[in-house]
Amino acid sequence: MGRQPLPERNYLTDALRTETVGGVILLVAAVAALIWANTYGSSYTRVSHLHFGPEALGLHLSVAHWAADGLLAIFFFVAGVELKRELVAGELRDPKAAALPVVAALCGMAVPAVVYTLVTVLGNGSTSGWAVPTATDIAFALAVLAVIGTSLPSALRAFLLTLAVVDDLFAILIIAVFFTDTIDFVALIGAFVGLAVFYLLLRLNVRGWYIYIPLALVIWGLMYNSGVHATIAGVAMGLMLRCTRRDGEERSPGERIEHLVRPLSAGFAVPLFALFSAGVSLSGGALAGVFTRPETLGVVLGLVLGKTIGIFGGTWLATRFTKAELNKELAWADVFAVASLAGIGFTVSLLIGELAFTGDDDMINEVKASVLLGSLIAAVLSGVLLKFRVRRYRALSDAEELDEDESGIPDVYEQDDPEYHLRMAAIHERKAAEHRRLAQLAGAASNKPDSPA
Repeated sequence: MGRQPLPERNYLTDALRTETVGGVILLVAAVAALIWANTYGSSYTRVSHLHFGPEALGLHLSVAHWAADGLLAIFFFVAGVELKRELVAGELRDPKAAALPVVAALCGMAVPAVVYTLVTVLGNGSTSGWAVPTATDIAFALAVLAVIGTSLPSALRAFLLTLAVVDDLFAILIIAVFFTDTIDFVALIGAFVGLAVFYLLLRLNVRGWYIYIPLALVIWGLMYNSGVHATIAGVAMGLMLRCTRRDGEERSPGERIEHLVRPLSAGFAVPLFALFSAGVSLSGGALAGVFTRPETLGVVLGLVLGKTIGIFGGTWLATRFTKAELNKELAWADVFAVASLAGIGFTVSLLIGELAFTGDDDMINEVKASVLLGSLIAAVLSGVLLKFRVRRYRALSDAEELDEDESGIPDVYEQDDPEYHLRMAAIHERKAAEHRRLAQLAGAASNKPDSPA
């Protein structure tokens, strides 16, 4: 959890800026969904269940279905590119560096699943939703940081983002493995053929959105009709992009495309999914019911307690049994606060909740309410914990951003550059000369007869 290399730091800053803005939009969309569903519930239901699309292709879907299976494919495409970049050029390329976020993410998914399972078994409930509290919503988490005004130092930002990338990977695997009931092998083979063509075109350096977008739509449609969740198509295509830079490239193709698609994902696709997924009844009875049903109580405890204990415990285990170390400028209280922040499991948790209880609309709505409530509790808890250290975070962040020589590169990254020290020497010499001039003026003024004693 040390300072990131400059290119990685610049990438993280750009990615987190977009995710933060997208997270605020997501927050607005979620609030709008709740207001709409609880004031004009009939119109919300009518619009959500409105069907459109080519029925002959098996794509005559409801608005909510298009948002979950269609728009979220864009979100998972970005997740696939992020994962590929982390594996080949980011934190996960070095097994030693990857140990900390991977162990933390795995524990942060396993413990919530165990908490949910224990609660439902003891309460004679359904264990089908064990995967609901395992996901972290990085955009919503960053929105919380933006609202409470906390600027995390780079080590914690990198840890949070890398943790979320690994979390997304395992969430994708959970969806692919545990929520695929029947498979149409003809459609699945067609999707794989489409992916092979997509890969071949990339390797031949064929360019043109007018080629890739229609091909991506065909792959997505075939994947949907195969019975495998359609978002897997987005992940697969994202993983195929080249994310390493060649000579003369400022950005790899993967970074360039991610830069273009991420605002679409964060600012449109995910908020629209939230608008048609977060609209649940929040009457007093419904909220009270969250704490009386084992399934919903398991989701809340999994997000609030399971995530915090899992990530904090996983981080401690990684530092205890590997060479990973906690940044000397940070404390274990900081890790605990970030672990509690990861309990915000909005987007993917809502999606998994719909998949886990398909056909039981009442249970889906109750699970959604528990996801919202659990995420809210995690947000408030982490906000309070982070506020205690906000001055320390701002001091660390300001020190990391300081560019006193105005070279465009933060000073902390130039300490081994002789030219930096020469520039700083020149700056200090100019300041010293100006102070000597001011001292002479002050001395001349003090020698005048009418000057104060």
